[in-house]
Amino acid sequence: MKKILLIATGGTIASGQSDMGLAPALSAKELTEYVPGLKDICEYECRDILHLDSCNLRPEEWVMIGKEAYEALKDYDGVVITHGTDTMAYTAAALSFMLRNPNKPIILTGSQIPICEPDTDGIKNMYYAFKAAVSDIKGVFVFFGNNLLRGVRCSKVHTVDFNAFYSINEPSVGHCENGELVFDSEAFAVVGSGKFYLDPEFSNQVAVLKPVPGTDGRLLLSAVAAGYKGVIVEGFGQGGLPNIHKQYLDAIEAAVKMNVAVVVTTQCLLGGSNLSIYEVGKALEKTGIIPSYDMTKEALTAKLMWVLGHTCQLNEIREMMLKNYAGEFSQEHDTAIGM
Repeated sequence: MKKILLIATGGTIASGQSDMGLAPALSAKELTEYVPGLKDICEYECRDILHLDSCNLRPEEWVMIGKEAYEALKDYDGVVITHGTDTMAYTAAALSFMLRNPNKPIILTGSQIPICEPDTDGIKNMYYAFKAAVSDIKGVFVFFGNNLLRGVRCSKVHTVDFNAFYSINEPSVGHCENGELVFDSEAFAVVGSGKFYLDPEFSNQVAVLKPVPGTDGRLLLSAVAAGYKGVIVEGFGQGGLPNIHKQYLDAIEAAVKMNVAVVVTTQCLLGGSNLSIYEVGKALEKTGIIPSYDMTKEALTAKLMWVLGHTCQLNEIREMMLKNYAGEFSQEHDTAIGM
């Protein structure tokens, strides 16, 4: 029987009522006591490392979780991480970049309702997360609702629904069917090869800007003046930004000259960005902006933080941002950039 480590970090799944509302309260061991049948799936041990609402997690906590998972996989066959839903997709993406070439499963899960409540979704989510953790898949995944999602492809799209996470621009890699966890063939796809190692360098000097009609370049220049080394701009549609009066384009060029990495994505949830279609996109390409293709906003943010943890040189940042490390963007973009 396989041996799994449960790492608890807090979140709704572990929460109870306090004077100020729901707050993390239950330990990892207490969580398992609510889930019948776990001992039929595997042997398991429990470890508490955080008791936080996931809104309070920072890159420093991502690294703490990553180090625990990395060390655990030396002795265990898989890891389950319970986590708050609000920033779970960010943590899943961050783990996907810092845990290089994983040879075992790392499964994140949580719930919309505390596991101690009678109508909780936490029992089902934990049960199937353990099912995933004893399988032969390799890498970082999220199990939530009814689906198994790749860690760099999931986003939280609903504040209260039990199927709160969707797989963005890629099908889910597994689902529940007749009480079993059924894996799609893509679940076994391995991105990267070589020795499993930990690469936990992050910079939190990343800002995300969402222009609206009428926004000019001042907000971008304010972020640069505040010391941010990377700025993600959520463009319209395929990633376009206004170019009639050139203020935004001038601001991007000025930021790039100041050695700030400016990356463009789309405000749309699905489809990704493509600067080669419209005039406004082609104008952006000439500014030195970095494309993000069809990465999720969570994966893009975590990736830029991770890249900036390794280098401040714009040519190296561009090269790393355009390299597919964990399946974070679609294969056709690999071909387009010659990788």
